[in-house]
Amino acid sequence: MAELIRIYEENPNPKEINRVVEVLRKGGLVIYPTDTVYGLGCDITNSRALEKIARIKGVKLAKANWSFICADLSNLSDYVRQIDTATFKILKRALPGPYTFILPGNNNLPKDFKKKKTVGIRVPDNTIARALVEGLGNPIVSTSIRDEDEVLEYTTDPELIFEKWHNLIDVVVDGGYGDNVASTVIDLSNGLPEVIREGKGDLGVIN
Repeated sequence: MAELIRIYEENPNPKEINRVVEVLRKGGLVIYPTDTVYGLGCDITNSRALEKIARIKGVKLAKANWSFICADLSNLSDYVRQIDTATFKILKRALPGPYTFILPGNNNLPKDFKKKKTVGIRVPDNTIARALVEGLGNPIVSTSIRDEDEVLEYTTDPELIFEKWHNLIDVVVDGGYGDNVASTVIDLSNGLPEVIREGKGDLGVIN
């Protein structure tokens, strides 16, 4: 049975953050707020947890295109090949913010992602999400939670999320109402920015 843990974004309680981080460290699955929609995530280095998310989402882990949630741009060199100055300037302008940037992966990717040529990087403008990553010490792999309701594609109410998901995961972080607009996805892996999905983020950042 999952736990519902309330954390306030303005000033996240370190004790509550640590409770969630411990769950992640032990291979648990966590639903948490971002600057867009609520995300389902786990420790990027935990194969069993990654497999669980793949099963829940009905995809093969090798084919899953999930984001790496980072606390800041310092994690980039861990997983991304060297990028040029123009690309770095775009990242600096846009992050933290509601964007997913597709970048060329390097040889240090965790074993479950070794075959990936590119990775999706997120640095959300949300203090809870970034505090969880900082506490864990490495990125969280994340995928958005969708609602079957056609009108509201993403679930926004943490209590309703908890009702729906409590048998499948370990913790729902109640960080207040989420948004129902997903991140803007921009491919920077080939030098020139290519918009893959227009979402919450302003496209002006790439100009």
